[in-house]
Amino acid sequence: MAALDLRRFSFKQLMEIDGCTRCGECITWCPTFAEKQELDAITPLRKIEALQKLIRQQYGLRARLFGPRPLDETLLSSHASGTYDCTLCGRCGWVCPVHIDTRSLWIAMRQQLVDMERHPEPMNTLRQTVTSAYNISGDANSERLIWSQNLPTIPEGVKGKAQAEVVYFVGCVSSFYPQSYSIPQSFVEILDKAGVDFLTLGAAEQCCGFPLIIAGMGDSARELVQHNVEAVRRAGARTLVASCPSCYHTWHSNYPRLIGEALGFQVLHSTEFVRDLIAEGRLRLGSFDQPVTYHDPCDLGRTSGIYDAPREVIRAIPGIEFTEMKDTRQYSLCCGGGGDVEMADKELSARVARRRLEQAQATGARVILSACQQCVRTLAGAARSAKARLRVMDVVELVARVIEG
Repeated sequence: MAALDLRRFSFKQLMEIDGCTRCGECITWCPTFAEKQELDAITPLRKIEALQKLIRQQYGLRARLFGPRPLDETLLSSHASGTYDCTLCGRCGWVCPVHIDTRSLWIAMRQQLVDMERHPEPMNTLRQTVTSAYNISGDANSERLIWSQNLPTIPEGVKGKAQAEVVYFVGCVSSFYPQSYSIPQSFVEILDKAGVDFLTLGAAEQCCGFPLIIAGMGDSARELVQHNVEAVRRAGARTLVASCPSCYHTWHSNYPRLIGEALGFQVLHSTEFVRDLIAEGRLRLGSFDQPVTYHDPCDLGRTSGIYDAPREVIRAIPGIEFTEMKDTRQYSLCCGGGGDVEMADKELSARVARRRLEQAQATGARVILSACQQCVRTLAGAARSAKARLRVMDVVELVARVIEG
């Protein structure tokens, strides 16, 4: 009989499971349920209800009196599907009237499902790829700087410096997926023009571990974490900058807990760093003549609390026409590219992205800006599928385009 081990849940999370009022407020805010209503188990309410039932089967009063019952296989299978069809966008937690930290709860559910070997098979492939190739693509990790080959001039910080004030942590997607190459290319151009003493880790950079952590496989990420921290410390850096919000959040919020001590250096997202460069007068920006809107990445906004920095960078561009979408900041609609959902259900991810694209089109913008390479990839794919005349760019790409001098 499959055992239900509750050690993956904190005391607070067990209280949250019991504390759900079943009001259903979260259901209307769930982007994946909006696109896949045939799977009721996706909704935050049903995920909690399912776990409550499974707990009662093995730990309830009847189980204590007469012994635990076998777990309901149909319920367990549905619960697993719903838990992994979630993008972990955190929107449900923001609207929860009793303030359940849903995103952390969903990750704990995934950890439990991994322990029970009830996770989707693609997650095993993900774990094998990341722990053996040290990246999500499976390419040779020595090729992490392949994106730099098309730069007109390769900055010294990319060529292979050993020490620098700033380490730019590029991340797996921008390192290995050609559609995202222009993001690190743009960011190192900005750093070089601003005279920043920086370096990239190249082959010494390994996956930050975020894909494994959110898959419920965080135990397999510990060696990656320790390796990356030691690499940055060897560089003598005082600041680490990530253009990927998921890498940023993992470094900023997960790494100190995983290594059991302070990192010893500051962690910033690229938009925070560029905002500061502009404020210091180290970058002079020219105009941009197309109307834009901005999409809040879930891992940068709701998960990390960074809403203002990218908007401050956008508004620093002289005369720019900037219009917000209907759902923005804490209520921003997910692009569909998060939570490893694309690996488990690619069509579901695309359907969520189309809904966000429609909101962007309603603003009259010609350019969708974001601050996440995964959001850019997902929304650009939606725009191509819809044949929409909209360009999708990262904020650093726009800044690199309008830099003067």
